[in-house]
Amino acid sequence: MIAILFIALGILALTFVIVWIVEVRKNPDTPDAGAPNAERVAVGFFANFFDALGIGSFATTTTYYRFRKLVRDELIPGTLNVGHCLPTVTQAFIGIATITVDFLTLVLMIATAVAGAWVGAGVVSRLPRRAIQVGMGIALLVAACFFFLSLMGMMPAGGETVGVRGWLLAAGLVGSFLLGTIMPLGIGYYAPCMILISLLGMNLKAAFPIMMGACAFLMPVASMEFVHKKRYSLRAAAGLAMGGVFGSALALLVVVSLPLYWVKWLVAFVVVYTGLSLLQTAAREKRVAVAPTLPSPSR
Repeated sequence: MIAILFIALGILALTFVIVWIVEVRKNPDTPDAGAPNAERVAVGFFANFFDALGIGSFATTTTYYRFRKLVRDELIPGTLNVGHCLPTVTQAFIGIATITVDFLTLVLMIATAVAGAWVGAGVVSRLPRRAIQVGMGIALLVAACFFFLSLMGMMPAGGETVGVRGWLLAAGLVGSFLLGTIMPLGIGYYAPCMILISLLGMNLKAAFPIMMGACAFLMPVASMEFVHKKRYSLRAAAGLAMGGVFGSALALLVVVSLPLYWVKWLVAFVVVYTGLSLLQTAAREKRVAVAPTLPSPSR
């Protein structure tokens, strides 16, 4: 049965690559067209290296892009989804093959996450710049809360089962759908998924193939929306894809025991800073946009 899942994932990933190439050739006006440089490839490598180890890639990539001003704010959600798509597929193949999880639970949670991402990407790809800034700012602060909960040992401990049935499965599917809808905005799926798995009473290890598999299936779906609407940075996304595949494989196959406790604390604080920075930028741009419409003071 796992082989069928792998075949489906391979077909979906190949379809995404073909659509991406066709759309780029058809639309030379895609933002930031051109080959990625070493910096953009390195961002993909390190972001996905730590992503495979549980830190996440969306928040860290957003932070770096805003610090270096590599990608316009309104293009960041699409760039994250398109660029991290193939690295996440790499993680899914390795994670599903090496960690045991109930097949029915795995497949159904993946399917609902994909449906949620399709709905979410259709909305996010049409949002104006300021709405994206506010949305990403809030999303990053929520992600930081998950970081702190994990680091403080306040996340649910979970149980021993690797699958659920009945109302627990139904609750898990609803939760997976909702998490899929907000992922295209940049909040990520990994940390919230781990909390969901814990609340369902499942073993936390079972979260890895579920969250990696869900993201691997939903990201191509979400990414094709962004590619079609040209709402992403081509150079940045290509760099993430090129460096990310190798970073993911290295993290999962070679250094999975690397101690990352203090790195996670650093990332948590950086994510908070980036989230607040996005909200501050959105507020400042709103003031600038409103200012010309105000009546001139009388003399």
